[in-house]
Amino acid sequence: MAHRIGIIGGDGIGPEVIAEGLKVISATGVNLETVTYDLGGARYGRDGTVLPDEMIEEWRDLDALYLGAVGTPEVPPGLIERGLLLKMRFALDLYVNLRPFTYAENNIDFSVVRENTEGSYAGEGGVLRQGTANEIATQGSVNTRMGVERCIRFAFDLAASRRGHLTLVHKTNVLTFAGDLWERTFNEVAEEYPKVETAYNHVDAACIYFVQSPDQYDVIVTDNLFGDILTDLGGAVSGGIGMAASANLNPSRTGPSMFEPVHGSAPDIAGQGVANPTAAILSGAMMLEFLGENDAAHRIKEVCADPEVQVQGTAAIGDAIAERVS
Repeated sequence: MAHRIGIIGGDGIGPEVIAEGLKVISATGVNLETVTYDLGGARYGRDGTVLPDEMIEEWRDLDALYLGAVGTPEVPPGLIERGLLLKMRFALDLYVNLRPFTYAENNIDFSVVRENTEGSYAGEGGVLRQGTANEIATQGSVNTRMGVERCIRFAFDLAASRRGHLTLVHKTNVLTFAGDLWERTFNEVAEEYPKVETAYNHVDAACIYFVQSPDQYDVIVTDNLFGDILTDLGGAVSGGIGMAASANLNPSRTGPSMFEPVHGSAPDIAGQGVANPTAAILSGAMMLEFLGENDAAHRIKEVCADPEVQVQGTAAIGDAIAERVS
């Protein structure tokens, strides 16, 4: 049976890298039924469309979404991020952002579980007296027991399936209200997982450890803002952002999950055939794993870990990986 996948190539190098991801998935023998959606900065520039509500409703009948990258220099900052990416996360309840990092050269093999629908990105805040000398701006962080707990439980389940170690990252000594909720919930849920060893890092300390000794980590769980920052740093220490895959998951499966590379649209190199599609291909492997196609996902991840497939050119890398997974 074919999996129904919504394809959002997006902007810049997005369509190029997603094409290679689909090529590799096809080479594994997994059958996809794809539906293409024209969204992103270029679409907004043409007719003002960002993400219609009726499109979200259409997506609920899909098994997954596979996104390349969105954003163009002409579009005001934040418009696509809030109007498309964040709207998608909230509407489809993609409450877990999962980022795996593997880099054999430095013995790196850890995953970050980032809460994906709350925190500083929930949109709570406002402005008074804008443009005056007395301007006031507030930006709150929304943390609910339900949202925090379900993310932490996902992280404990993941750690239990791996090496059995989970680290909570926050800033409890300063962010005393949200930090207290996260820490209490973490400790309470930990009692249900006696075989999972736990630890706590302040976020500033975690940034140091990511650079100096990232091999100490197995699974990390953190809030939305800290997770956004830490996962970009994780990409930098594990082979570069061109290797960084991600999944925006609805573990309850009440709607489709979304899978995307995290490198952005890179308009400066779009159309030149030089973008590295590995992150998109690995994101495709995460999608297959979530859909139960574990053998195909394993083959893709195993081949992508071999430096020999990192040849020159977008299509050449896709061809090299596709040849070996078929």
